[in-house]
Amino acid sequence: MASSKTYLDFILEQLSELQDIRYRAMMGEFIIYYRDKIVGGIYDDRLLVKAIPSAIAYMPNASYELPYQGAKEMLLVDEVDDKAFITGLFNAMYDELPAPKKKRGNEKHGVLTTTAYFLFSQ
Repeated sequence: MASSKTYLDFILEQLSELQDIRYRAMMGEFIIYYRDKIVGGIYDDRLLVKAIPSAIAYMPNASYELPYQGAKEMLLVDEVDDKAFITGLFNAMYDELPAPKKKRGNEKHGVLTTTAYFLFSQ
């Protein structure tokens, strides 16, 4: 079951006090970014966050849920109605989240160009 735009809008409103919150739609669900780091997402109209030590410490009784078949377990955020709780959770998690991956250029293109230059310069 895909997540609804209505639920996404609700979660975004709950996170509105944070700077640089964005999302990306992916296969009917929504990935949530905080200052360019992936915090979690909305899956089947549930807010799930990465199960990292800071999130586990912040929500010691949270249940572990699968966002989709074959994925790593994530923590279910039950307190979605509590704006201060969600804001605090995202702030607590931020430093521990991995840095965003650098976008790399198309390496194959460079190799092909070099190869083509070599072949045609003979």
